[in-house]
Amino acid sequence: MHATAGLAADVAPRALRGAYLTSRGDPFTEGSDATLHYDADGIVAIAAGRIVDAGPAAEVLQRLPHGTPVERLPAHSLLVPGFVDCHVHYAQLAVIASWGAQLLDWLERYTFPAELALADADRARATARLFFDATLACGTTTAAAFCTVHAASVDAFFEEAARRRVRAIAGKVLMDRHAPAALVDTAQQGYDASKALIARWHGVGRLGYAITPRFAPTSSPAQLEAAGTLWREHPDCWVQSHIAENRRELAWVRELFPDAADYAAVYERFGLLGRRAIYGHGIHLSERELASFAQTHTAIAHCPTSNLFLGSGVFRWRRAKRHERAVRVGLGTDVGGGTSLSMLTTAAEAYKVAQMAGSTLSPAHLFDLMTRGGAEALDLADRIGAIEPGMDADLVVLDLHATPLLAQRVAHAGSLDELLFALVMLGDDRCVQTTIVDGADAWRRDAPLSPPA
Repeated sequence: MHATAGLAADVAPRALRGAYLTSRGDPFTEGSDATLHYDADGIVAIAAGRIVDAGPAAEVLQRLPHGTPVERLPAHSLLVPGFVDCHVHYAQLAVIASWGAQLLDWLERYTFPAELALADADRARATARLFFDATLACGTTTAAAFCTVHAASVDAFFEEAARRRVRAIAGKVLMDRHAPAALVDTAQQGYDASKALIARWHGVGRLGYAITPRFAPTSSPAQLEAAGTLWREHPDCWVQSHIAENRRELAWVRELFPDAADYAAVYERFGLLGRRAIYGHGIHLSERELASFAQTHTAIAHCPTSNLFLGSGVFRWRRAKRHERAVRVGLGTDVGGGTSLSMLTTAAEAYKVAQMAGSTLSPAHLFDLMTRGGAEALDLADRIGAIEPGMDADLVVLDLHATPLLAQRVAHAGSLDELLFALVMLGDDRCVQTTIVDGADAWRRDAPLSPPA
């Protein structure tokens, strides 16, 4: 397997023919049966990095510009929108699958040493290359990532993202207390460095900057105020942080911010809730906090593999998606606390977490969370997350026969729901045949696509 070294500046028009699946609405509010669109023999036409046509092959063939090459997808494949990872720490790849700690101990034992290592620019660049090799191999075409406190770690991440032409959101971690001396800045230093990085990277190509306080305990009120100021000055940026992941964390926040009504009130005070703000975890949020998230259009990144691995708790979908005030929710791998960069694996664990909490997620829910729902959480549903004309051509070709077990289960599927559920529960990075970014193949398995029809 390999990652394509670079993509041409101008990608030739192309059309992909085969089965494709997309989500056309929110199954949490519209019902699962109403949101999936499947075409067993469809064509998705691509030009200049965008989807320009999509529909039944018999219809789209009549509309294709003369000379557009039509590539037949391999047998037993399914074309879907690129996966969206709403919360991941690229700097923590080195400590994925590290034993024996819960959140606050994990920070001390694993996170901080891993992030200290990225003070070295060469190490940061190597880590960024590995991150995009791995995420593209998993079919992830958009990621919201935490870098480290070091500006060089942000430069390394964005340089590699730009080279691959993936859509990426990232930012320098803001942290001015309760961390090793080599990992802390000051409120002013964090503001100045973030402002310079915004000027350097935000809106360049497919890149977006996220103002990134790690979480309330590691940022002083002065630094949180500076973060809020940055967002007011740059309202088209994102904000990303953590909230209500762990019970000890909640107690710590109450100790550090005794005047705040609850955890969300800390971020509210500094103007850090709103559209394009996305907070990891949100396991232990109260009804007042969830209502505030819904009212302000703040999103939660549910990170099931991390929550289970670190023993943080069980996310309760029924509360988060209450119809009268449904909160935007996407999925995050949260590597290194998370245990897989595969969004298929992450969705499978989200299903199990929901079962533990006494509810269930349908195949349409799971598919939507990996694609359109993640895009909505990041306020990008007008650009990514669906196969529709005008959307960015970020796509994944999945192999439904990637493993013998999956192949036999798919063969016995009596409906689209059964097939899709089997894919999520039994699938992982082995299912990814081709990852298409900005209209061009960014990652392929050793076996190439079939020749054009």
